[in-house]
Amino acid sequence: MKKKDKIVVGISLGDINGVGIEVVLKTFEDKRMLEFCTPVLFGSSKILSIHKKILNIETNVHEINSIQQIKDGEINLLRIWEEDVKLEIGNATKDGGKYAFKSLNDATKSLKDGGIDILVTAPINKETIQSDEFDFSGHTEFLESNLEGESLMILMNDFLKIGLITGHIPISKIAETITPELIERKVSILNQSLKQDFNINKPKIAILGLNPHSGDNGVIGQEENQLIKPTISTINESGILVYGPYAADGFFGSKAYKQFDGVLAMYHDQGLAPFKALTFGNGVNFTAGLNHIRTSPDHGTAFDIAGKGKANSDSFKEAVFTGIKIFKNRNEYKELTQNVLRPKKQSTF
Repeated sequence: MKKKDKIVVGISLGDINGVGIEVVLKTFEDKRMLEFCTPVLFGSSKILSIHKKILNIETNVHEINSIQQIKDGEINLLRIWEEDVKLEIGNATKDGGKYAFKSLNDATKSLKDGGIDILVTAPINKETIQSDEFDFSGHTEFLESNLEGESLMILMNDFLKIGLITGHIPISKIAETITPELIERKVSILNQSLKQDFNINKPKIAILGLNPHSGDNGVIGQEENQLIKPTISTINESGILVYGPYAADGFFGSKAYKQFDGVLAMYHDQGLAPFKALTFGNGVNFTAGLNHIRTSPDHGTAFDIAGKGKANSDSFKEAVFTGIKIFKNRNEYKELTQNVLRPKKQSTF
């Protein structure tokens, strides 16, 4: 359904005391961005005005009261609260978490209802956002509970896409959480995402081992031999191209990742530590596997530099562009797969 001429990008403002609002405003200071999309910020004009004054940013916004009032060529601000909110920029506060949730929740509802095409989320503080309404370890888990599908966190840039088999869970729980079924599901999600979201016809996927040196053939652990390798063999029989398990240190040190379209790490820091070392400030977090598109920058609230005008908007801008590209790719993929040639019924006389 066509709502507007341009892709409508919904933006949740993240923690109102962090750098989220700054990187959003800096992203759209460049008016050329409005040639690619129509942004809709979910928040409060009062909050934005305070940040603009502190940062000496003059980016204009078009205030609206409903999603139907969106204007192309403008930075739209959908007012979702009117009350005064105490800002403590640079500090983690309950109000910071409370209004981060309000912004995220309303933006997610609009995504589900078709008011916006994609969602780009500014960073939240995972502690202060916790409440009776938000009992999740992060954006990914919240969105999975509100949208259709099973999520896969992918950190990505132009040359590297890393998905996580386990996400925001304690290190002590990782080994018991990883099962053949979980690996198979995450491989399937990544494979499908690489095809429909990134136009890769026959993706090559690498899987990292769980233990140091990928277990050293059982010397350091049995998970590789007993669980991961047999699962890879099973997956390969289905026609998906999966390779590994690879020792994580050598895999990144030797730049072996360049030979693959996607990589699956066993746990959060195994994948994200090397990714951020290689790409920090230019990477994008993409939530694959769901029926709607969400991206975000690869950094957090950065309270230490909030309100000082030092935040770099490159990652947020890249998150916007990545969401737009994925939206277009996914629509094209749907058209191609839905309009396959079918044999015509023979006429009977």
